[in-house]
Amino acid sequence: MDFQRRVKKWMAACFPPGAADNANERTHRFLEEALELAQANGCSRDDALALVNYVFARPTGNAALEAGGVLVTLAGLCSATDIDLEAAGEAELARNWDRIDAIRAKRAARPENSPLPQ
Repeated sequence: MDFQRRVKKWMAACFPPGAADNANERTHRFLEEALELAQANGCSRDDALALVNYVFARPTGNAALEAGGVLVTLAGLCSATDIDLEAAGEAELARNWDRIDAIRAKRAARPENSPLPQ
């Protein structure tokens, strides 16, 4: 089974019905993780905010094309920082199966309809 399907299976086991397919919630969690990766690689808050302003000043892109761009750019970043992209993804998915209760608790404590995780 491919990685995306295995992640979807984990999300269905972890989250209440409808949450795994909530594009708004998944977008916020993706952005949070992307910012954490940027921070871990030394990106400053000022640089992140400058990029937010740059992106939101431009026309909205096509989600499928942007997803491809994210995947290619992530692979390039992992190459530049000596991270095995596939191994990192597999390790995180395995870790998440062991953290379902903690993830559910964090989600339950999150303010309703907020992009913030807590």
